[in-house]
Amino acid sequence: MIEKGVEIAPAEGKLGILLVGLGAVSTTFVAGVEAIKRGLAQPVGSLTQMGTIRLGKRTEHRSPKIKDFVPLADLEDIVFGAWDIFKDNAFDAAMNAGVLEKDLLNQVSEQLASLKPMAAVFEQNYVKRLHGENIKTGKNKMELAEQLVADIARFKSENNCDRLVMVWAASTEIFLEESEVHRSIEAFEKGLYDSDPAIAPSMIYAYAAIKARIPFANGAPNLTADIPALTKLAEQNGIPICGKDFKTGQTLMKTIIAPGLKARMLGLDGWYSTNILGNRDGEVLDDPENFKTKEESKLSVLEHILQPESHPELYGDFSHVVRINYYPPRGDNKEGWDNIDIFGWLGYKMQIKIDFLCRDSILAAPLVLDLALFMDLAHRAKMRGVQEWLSFYFKAPQTAPGLYPEHDIFIQLKKLKNTLRHMRGEDLITHLGLEYYD
Repeated sequence: MIEKGVEIAPAEGKLGILLVGLGAVSTTFVAGVEAIKRGLAQPVGSLTQMGTIRLGKRTEHRSPKIKDFVPLADLEDIVFGAWDIFKDNAFDAAMNAGVLEKDLLNQVSEQLASLKPMAAVFEQNYVKRLHGENIKTGKNKMELAEQLVADIARFKSENNCDRLVMVWAASTEIFLEESEVHRSIEAFEKGLYDSDPAIAPSMIYAYAAIKARIPFANGAPNLTADIPALTKLAEQNGIPICGKDFKTGQTLMKTIIAPGLKARMLGLDGWYSTNILGNRDGEVLDDPENFKTKEESKLSVLEHILQPESHPELYGDFSHVVRINYYPPRGDNKEGWDNIDIFGWLGYKMQIKIDFLCRDSILAAPLVLDLALFMDLAHRAKMRGVQEWLSFYFKAPQTAPGLYPEHDIFIQLKKLKNTLRHMRGEDLITHLGLEYYD
């Protein structure tokens, strides 16, 4: 939440970005930021670095870069920390991930090699396909949360950070539904002491972040902070939170194409989606319990964009199928196939075929950067609780209770930019345009 006229504290000093998971996404992000700082590459895909924002009327020709309009942390002031279940430093982890070319990694090897992961909170039951050795132990889950809080404080002190943010960039956990232990802060904290199985490791990280008073963004489809106990705690502690599930490959395409079909009132008979990928994410999602979490995140998109209850003759009975197949040779270069059966004037049938040969971590890395910088901005603006204006970055955006999420990427972008305009006291852009013809 934000009150009109709230001042934004300046982005002074160092910003520490704490990453949960030091795999393909995190190492691609860290290596990318270090390469950009050295002039080796451009921050392609990052709205905070390359995006502009129109202010006022079109005739005013005011379209500054977003980073010049709102006070964001400078890339030179960012330091990185991480937890991971493997002991590999960021350079070795990046080499293993195989996303970036060795020549590029060698040019930032010193910075990557110095990033060594802290021991992670991990429990085999939630991600059965991974087996790590760099894992915290404790008598209960509350003790593990306290160890994370201690890690946060130590990192901040040792790196002379003024501010911190935490981003979950680790694997998808098994599917969990909200239960009694999630419904109040008291029940959740008792559940931590009791090591309740309904409290997943991602929830322990979110709890630790909120208790340590640092913003938390969830890049996976896990339930994590999308429970009453943690949203209430975030509001009480004045902490911004957001999630869930980075919007990268196939779902990115859905949120671009589906709004276009709806805008032209073209009907939909079916949308079949399948993916092949061979990275650690693919291996984890090969387990049905973990795939269920991802499937829930992916399936909700079309229903919310197309609103079949308002347009039953166009979208009331379409078939929507999502498949993910683990195929090791593909590595991080995911391929998403979509077959879209549509119909137009007089019910005549048509088809759209999409074959998106994407690079999952290349698409995700700029999202991590933007979320870290925007969450830091939100915290300095005293915004707290769920940050729905950051829905632009997620497959399953977190919202207030009882409110359906906005999935249309174009509406999401308007929401994000209008929030920035509001924060800086600029008029919101309605795109009405009648004033030009008065």
